[in-house]
Amino acid sequence: MPIKIEMLRCFAVVARHGNLSEASQQLGRSPSAVSMMLKQFEDHLGEPLFETDRKSKLSPLGAFVLEQAEHELRQFDSTVQAIERFAKARQGRVRIAAVPSVAGTILPQAISRYNSDFPEVMIELRDMDSASVLREVTRERVDIGIATASQYSGALHQQDLLSDAFGLVCSARHPLAGYQRALTWADIAPHRFIANELSAQIPAPASKQLHENALLKVPTMTSILAMVQAGLGVTILPEMTAKLAEASGLVFCRLADSQARRQIHLLRRATHPASPAARQLERQIVATVTELQRHKHPATIAPNPKT
Repeated sequence: MPIKIEMLRCFAVVARHGNLSEASQQLGRSPSAVSMMLKQFEDHLGEPLFETDRKSKLSPLGAFVLEQAEHELRQFDSTVQAIERFAKARQGRVRIAAVPSVAGTILPQAISRYNSDFPEVMIELRDMDSASVLREVTRERVDIGIATASQYSGALHQQDLLSDAFGLVCSARHPLAGYQRALTWADIAPHRFIANELSAQIPAPASKQLHENALLKVPTMTSILAMVQAGLGVTILPEMTAKLAEASGLVFCRLADSQARRQIHLLRRATHPASPAARQLERQIVATVTELQRHKHPATIAPNPKT
């Protein structure tokens, strides 16, 4: 009969108590059942573990086995506890890659609430563009991705998370900032335009023309907003991304084209089940988005200064 963990546990408890009666109470077994298990253990080893039948004194073999058994039991109990805590999402690691607009607006609140329930889970967050998020999820470098994946057809689980409208972002001193109506593509066309990768996704022919004619193309959000703030032109950004510029004194103006919207997806590998900790964080992200949309206000970086 192979040595089982319960044999080690039974022996260790008896050795600590020095008698079968107290040990059986702790183990929740009858003294005869405990005695039988010890006998099976000794038969397997071929040597006695105790000097006498009263179990009050260990044999040399028993002293050695007790030392080894206690070490193994500590390791076993620690492993079981870790597995159970992981299964209940109480510990572990969750890696997230998200587009900057979501990383800067939704995730702080979602992670804060998540940490209240699961304070021992380590979260790694990286913000990057949608193409990079897709690549990281596909290569299993992150557990959760949040990005635009409308044109992606790979083996990823996609869940619609939110949709936000594109709008014009310009300096508060720019003529377009004073319009009290939604802007048309014709309104924007005469002005110097700063192209970016986000607005390049808008399928409207007039938008495509704006990007083709643009003399300034900027890839990063920080640089885009700096260029607009410096008066080098106007740009088009999604509502959530534009909100990150609230401290820059820029204005977000609505577009008349209601089709100019960006879809954000929650992503993970379709062929690999998410860890319990990752599933719980996914639920919290979705719940946070739902709550924010319920209390959504008009998207404005700063009020238009003109009447």
